[in-house]
Amino acid sequence: MIEVSGLKKSYGSVEALRGVSFDIAEGEVVGLLGPNGAGKTTIMKILTGYLQPDEGTVSIGGLDALRQPQAVQAQLGYLPENAPLYPELAVQDYLLMIAELRLIPETERLARISEAVYATNLQEHLTRTIGTLSKGFRQRVGLAQAILHKPKILILDEPTLGLDPTQIVDIRRLVRRMAEHSTILFSTHILSEVEALCDRVIILMNGQVKTDARLSELAATPNAVLVLSEGPKDAERLLREVTGVKEVHYAQTREGYAAYRILGRRRGQRDICPAIYELAREQNWTLRELRRDVRTLESVFNEMATSA
Repeated sequence: MIEVSGLKKSYGSVEALRGVSFDIAEGEVVGLLGPNGAGKTTIMKILTGYLQPDEGTVSIGGLDALRQPQAVQAQLGYLPENAPLYPELAVQDYLLMIAELRLIPETERLARISEAVYATNLQEHLTRTIGTLSKGFRQRVGLAQAILHKPKILILDEPTLGLDPTQIVDIRRLVRRMAEHSTILFSTHILSEVEALCDRVIILMNGQVKTDARLSELAATPNAVLVLSEGPKDAERLLREVTGVKEVHYAQTREGYAAYRILGRRRGQRDICPAIYELAREQNWTLRELRRDVRTLESVFNEMATSA
């Protein structure tokens, strides 16, 4: 649905994008994650036809986004970081204006507006001027205009920026509902946003893609955690002899149990937990806990940030 290849963009001497490439399949919800200045907004402006890259290609829905921007924009719903709202207009007047600009047939306009209003829970605010709404409801109006024409692709730039916790939860629910019908790419620098909404993440650092993977792949490690009621004297030696084990680190829990962090030899290897369980059973160890160790998105992001 979205194919990006070799995007480069500079602002004077500053390289905002340095050869960015990625693909997004139909129906995916993908988070574009990175610190401020990583290039997220620049990518979104290029995808939506508001900015031309110095180099590279962009295909959206089979169309060349750089040569056919208007045809591509007709397929897109776009919520920029600062939504294009008119504070002096009432919500219903603004959405009617957008429906006209989107060339929605007059016979369908009221139905489309009604669908967007109910999807974003704006039905009690239709006659209010946009300037009198809270930031959370202004974001809802921005989302309503983005989905008014039932786009195949939604591009959302920092959709929860500046919202309070309650408003963030509401916007997340809206994005999940939209994902039932649209392919979604949204940018954020908030890790919890990606974990709450996405199966896949593209992490940008200094204008480059540092990783492009499903969250389950990022979280997986070759390591395991074993907790025993007591620490047998030969436990560490026996654990090191298990196939696939590289290192064993012992610690005691606050409850006084013996805990072992068991490091696998390489990423992508088979889960070592079954072999450890068999060893524990053979040795009659009293097992309190055995689980595969996982990394959080925060730890993955921090590793990349420190190595960037």
